[in-house]
Amino acid sequence: MSHPVFVHEDVPTAEVDRLEALHRPLADSVRELVDATIRTTVDDEEVHAVRAEVDALVARLRARQLDGPAGVRYNSEARSWSWGNAVVGQRNAVAPPLRVVHEPDGLAHAETVLGAAYEGPPGMVHGGVAAMLLDHVMGETASAFKRVTFTGTLTMRYVRSTPLGPVRIESRIAREEGRKVFVVATIGDPDGVTVEADGVFIVPRWAT
Repeated sequence: MSHPVFVHEDVPTAEVDRLEALHRPLADSVRELVDATIRTTVDDEEVHAVRAEVDALVARLRARQLDGPAGVRYNSEARSWSWGNAVVGQRNAVAPPLRVVHEPDGLAHAETVLGAAYEGPPGMVHGGVAAMLLDHVMGETASAFKRVTFTGTLTMRYVRSTPLGPVRIESRIAREEGRKVFVVATIGDPDGVTVEADGVFIVPRWAT
């Protein structure tokens, strides 16, 4: 049984790579625009002018677009892409984005720098953002690129506030029981762990 968010497309891997390389810099620029929008102190006239230009650019990009969710797409060469993903989406300016590295010993880790767009308490990463990043890395760890998994439960312990700036996420599988995969993870800054997490990830029946 297939699942509607996973879409097969006969697009050669070379073309997927080309499109990703084309659109990634655009997402980077929009990410900079978000940060600049938060930080700017320009005068009212300039704000109105910039808004008009941004609205015009949005209209140009909407001239042709996908309907519905971007989903996860894959081709016959086992290349997948999830450009709209809120954590790793290469075309999503909301995403940091993370690049998750999977080591042979089972450890998954990722590093990124979180700026003003991810702030909760002053100078600190929003707790929900930390949870989102951990949830994604833990889910990717649970799947091990060989199965589909979805979050069943996620328990967080906020050891201390996570300052804006560089962060590192680490994750590994603790054990497995049937369709349940138990994962433990942390997020931290250069001074050590700031959040601890454990979660249960479920392999759906339709994927078994």
